[in-house]
Amino acid sequence: MRGPLSELPLVFDRVSQTLGGVQVLRDLQLTIAPGAPSAIVGPNGSGKSTFLRIAMGLSRPDAGRVTWGGQTDPAPRRRAMLFQRPVMLRRSAAANVAYALRQAGCPGHRVRGRVEELLAQASLSALAGRPARRLSGGEQQRLALARALARDPELLLLDEPTANLDPAATRAVEDIVRNAAASGVKVVIASHDLGQVRRLAGDVHFMVAGTILESAPVADFFERPAQPKTCAFLRGDIVT
Repeated sequence: MRGPLSELPLVFDRVSQTLGGVQVLRDLQLTIAPGAPSAIVGPNGSGKSTFLRIAMGLSRPDAGRVTWGGQTDPAPRRRAMLFQRPVMLRRSAAANVAYALRQAGCPGHRVRGRVEELLAQASLSALAGRPARRLSGGEQQRLALARALARDPELLLLDEPTANLDPAATRAVEDIVRNAAASGVKVVIASHDLGQVRRLAGDVHFMVAGTILESAPVADFFERPAQPKTCAFLRGDIVT
């Protein structure tokens, strides 16, 4: 059962962050509300990964305020994040998921059943006993998603989750993400794959030089962009 506290809305209020002498985020203002998946897009170095790390609570901004459901610095009990290259534990696929469930406080008598459910959702039931580090890249990413969902998150943050996958593996990952969103999980995905953004997102936030330049429903973003830099980005031009 989920607790009474909510992670949403996630609000960035004039957030700035400097890393290695470079200002990565600059007075960033953005509200992430419940609903369909939100996509964060922009050129390399625009600050997307830093935004996600702060949203997860892995980093603290230098300036500004971040709140989750109106709270400042709550424990990330109902947040999960999937990185581009997930780290697999030196154990079976099933044991990876079981570990995540125990860390999330799942009662011992429910762990086995939940492992089976999550592996089935990721189409990994037949590979439950295989060492996780021997799985293919696509299988590992699906297993990482199963581990993330073991936290029963309200907010799921994805950083380029299919960047290194072939089309079939990408489709399999997207199916899991789509099903999670349909179940009520708020998904925030940073992606360079604009086709993926079209397929998954309900709204799009275009980030350039550490700030949000344009936010729009997905259809408006692609068909009626409001900013010249957005138009240039969608044409494939270099944007800074």
